Amino acid sequence: MTTHFLSLQFLLPFILLSTTTTTLAQPAPAPGPPAPTNITKILEKASQFTTLIRLFDITKVGDQINTQLNNSKQGMTVFAPPDNAFSSLSAGTLNSLSDQQKDELIQFHVIPTFISSSQFQTLSNPLRTQAGDSTFYNFPLNITTSGNQVNLTTGVVNATVANSIYSDGSLAVYQVDKVLLPMNLFGPQPPAAAPAPEPLKKKKKTGDDTTATGDSTANSSGGVNLRLELHGFVGGLIAFIAMVFYL
Repeated sequence: MTTHFLSLQFLLPFILLSTTTTTLAQPAPAPGPPAPTNITKILEKASQFTTLIRLFDITKVGDQINTQLNNSKQGMTVFAPPDNAFSSLSAGTLNSLSDQQKDELIQFHVIPTFISSSQFQTLSNPLRTQAGDSTFYNFPLNITTSGNQVNLTTGVVNATVANSIYSDGSLAVYQVDKVLLPMNLFGPQPPAAAPAPEPLKKKKKTGDDTTATGDSTANSSGGVNLRLELHGFVGGLIAFIAMVFYL
């Protein structure tokens, strides 16, 4: 019995080692599919974007961004003003906007393509945003660089990219120091179109007829006078001849 006990003492470590090795050698479970991109969660994690998140929710632009990201390969870029940028606006600015104008304002901060930080130097201006028409007096956004600094101008405000919040090759989110105010909503109105020139007035026929009639009348009057003068001359000549014969 002592012999069996000693044998178990020597075999027990080998049994435990074998069991442990088998357990450690088991493959790790495969990672699940990545969670769909969510712009709201990205901004919540970054903090200081409460106002922008609220506007994303009101206008449904946040849902639109998430849908486009998960169903398109073009990617997107978001310029995100923090809460202090919104608080620096004139009092009542956001409340004075209609729902449509709020939607246009937020869409103006979204680019329908992915822009990496290295691509800012090669962009063509004006940059087209989700707000649409990028022509002057509408929604133009121009980007310039100076060294590592990226500047944005809307025709109403000049802003700067403060830092990169998020980038995964599909979505890029950059913090900007000011709210991007588009010209269409906050800029000067386009000048009124000049009135069309009036068409040239044609000469009235009545005036021409009058002139012609006047000329005809003048010619007629001149002819009458000439006949009267001839008649008087002939009469005088006859009287002169008669007087000569009488003498």
